[in-house]
Amino acid sequence: MRKKKEVAYQNKDILSKTFAEMFPKQSLEVYGVHLPRIVEVLPTNLPAVRANELRIDNIFRLEDGSFAIIDYESAYKAKNKLKYLEYIVRILRRYQKSGKIKVRMIVLYTADVRPQETEAVMDAGAVSLCIEQAFLSELDSEEIRVRLDEKIQNNEKLTDKELMAFVILPLTYVGKEKKKEMIKELFSAAKEIEDEKTQIFLLSGILVFSDKVIDNEVANQMKEWIMMTKVAKLFEKEKLEAVEEAVKTTRKIVTETVTKEVTKEVTKEVTEEVTKEVARKNALAMLREGDSIEKVARCIQSLDIAEIRELTVK
Repeated sequence: MRKKKEVAYQNKDILSKTFAEMFPKQSLEVYGVHLPRIVEVLPTNLPAVRANELRIDNIFRLEDGSFAIIDYESAYKAKNKLKYLEYIVRILRRYQKSGKIKVRMIVLYTADVRPQETEAVMDAGAVSLCIEQAFLSELDSEEIRVRLDEKIQNNEKLTDKELMAFVILPLTYVGKEKKKEMIKELFSAAKEIEDEKTQIFLLSGILVFSDKVIDNEVANQMKEWIMMTKVAKLFEKEKLEAVEEAVKTTRKIVTETVTKEVTKEVTKEVTEEVTKEVARKNALAMLREGDSIEKVARCIQSLDIAEIRELTVK
């Protein structure tokens, strides 16, 4: 079981990097958390006291120089405060080089938890812990959902607050099944957004925030969609750069030696060959990452299955 958890967190770290590209300067105000703006998303793989400790959900550096630890809980347990204390100790070990640092412990409770069910303070005499709490049960899930649907259908740009509401929306519903249902609906909605950067941000955000409740099948579909979008963009960039270079070289040679008609023919041949070579390189990279021949064929349509199969033999 431990090994399976490590793999899940490794995937989450990779997704967090993608999510973090747009996350700095965003605000958590939409969740009921009033903090200075986030300036950096920090790694969560801090030194552990025990090998079997749970991993921290998120660590942020804020504009005022303080650190914010954010944990997501679907149930209140008083003993979790001991876990939060260990998180704070890890932050102090890693970042307290000299002088004092301020650490804030924030717990976002999903809609399954009500404010009257929790206690924010633990007083153990020598140690006192004060948690900042936010309750997603206080958000109007249906109002947010309708507003987001309307803007996406009308191809309107989502505001920063709406982007943050989108990624947290599944956790504003009560019960695992309702959360899973909303994740599927948001996946479909995100695919309708034309701006690819926004699309990737939203999908990676859902994967990061909802990793405790999302179905493996849906999670894998989201990861595949993100990967195919990135590979397609990379392929197009490399292809265009290679074609442009080939055309420049061909024009120089042809201008000196052949007629205009030959120029067109040679340019076409060189362009096609360079494009094929770029396609083969991208296909080979995907195969080495463990993607199936069929998946590569869907992503790189300039190669047929027979050509891709030849690459696996090489």
